[in-house]
Amino acid sequence: MLDPDAQTKIETQDKAEPRHAPFIEHLIELRTRLLYSVLAVLVLFIGLYPFANELYQTLSEPLRALLPEGSQMIATEVASPFLAPFKLAMMTAFFLAVPVVLYQIWAFIAPGLYEHEKRYALPLLGAAVALFYLGMSFAYYVVFPLIFAFFTSVGPGDVAVMTDINHYLNFVLKLLFAFGLAFEIPVATVLLVLLGVTDVENLAKKRPYVVIFCFVVGMLLTPPDVFSQSMLAIPMWLLFEAGIIIARFLPKAAPKAM
Repeated sequence: MLDPDAQTKIETQDKAEPRHAPFIEHLIELRTRLLYSVLAVLVLFIGLYPFANELYQTLSEPLRALLPEGSQMIATEVASPFLAPFKLAMMTAFFLAVPVVLYQIWAFIAPGLYEHEKRYALPLLGAAVALFYLGMSFAYYVVFPLIFAFFTSVGPGDVAVMTDINHYLNFVLKLLFAFGLAFEIPVATVLLVLLGVTDVENLAKKRPYVVIFCFVVGMLLTPPDVFSQSMLAIPMWLLFEAGIIIARFLPKAAPKAM
C-alpha cells in the first residue's frame, strides 16, 4: 500500500498529465468523416462516369458555340479522349459532393462549439454551399461566353482556332474553382466579425487594400489579360461589400486578445 502523500502525488500527476484516449478518438472520428466524404465522391463518380462524354459536351459548349466555322476542338495526346472526360466526371463528383464534405467537417467540429456558435454555423454552412455553386454558375453562364468571345475574336486571321480538349478542361476547372472560392468572401467576412477577429469599421477602413488584393488574386487565378482579371476581381470586391453590409446586422463580439 502507498502512503497517503504518495497516493495524492500520483493522483495529482494523473490529473495534470493529458490523456491520450481523447486524441485517438478524435483521429478515429476524423478518419470516419474523411471516409464518408471519399465515399460520397466515389458514389457520385460511379453514377456520372457513363455520362462523362455528355458532361464534356456541356462544359465545352461556351467555347464550341463561338468557334469559327470549320474549327473544332482537338485531342493532341493519345489518351486525352479518355482521360479528359474521366477527369471531368471525377471533378464534377467532387463539386456535387461539396455539401456532404462540408457537413462532415461540421459534424467533426460541432461537438466543440458552444450553442451560440452552432446557431450561426449552420446558416453559414448553407450560405457557403449556395455561394460556391453560385460562383461556378456565374463563371459558366456569364464569364465563359465573354472570355471565349474575346479570345476567339482577337487572334490573327490566318490562325485556325482548334483548342485541345485537355488544355480546355484544365483552364475551365481552374476558373470554376476560383470563382466558387471567390464567392465565399461574404461568409469569410461574416465569420471574422462573429469571431471577434475584426469589426465592420476596421474592414471598411481596409477597403483600398482589399480592392488591390482582389485584383492581385484575379491576376494570379485568371488568364494574363485585364479583361479576365476584372471579371473575377470586381465580383470579389462587391461580395466583400456585401459581407460588410451583412456583418453590420450581427451582434458585436469581443475582440480577440493579441
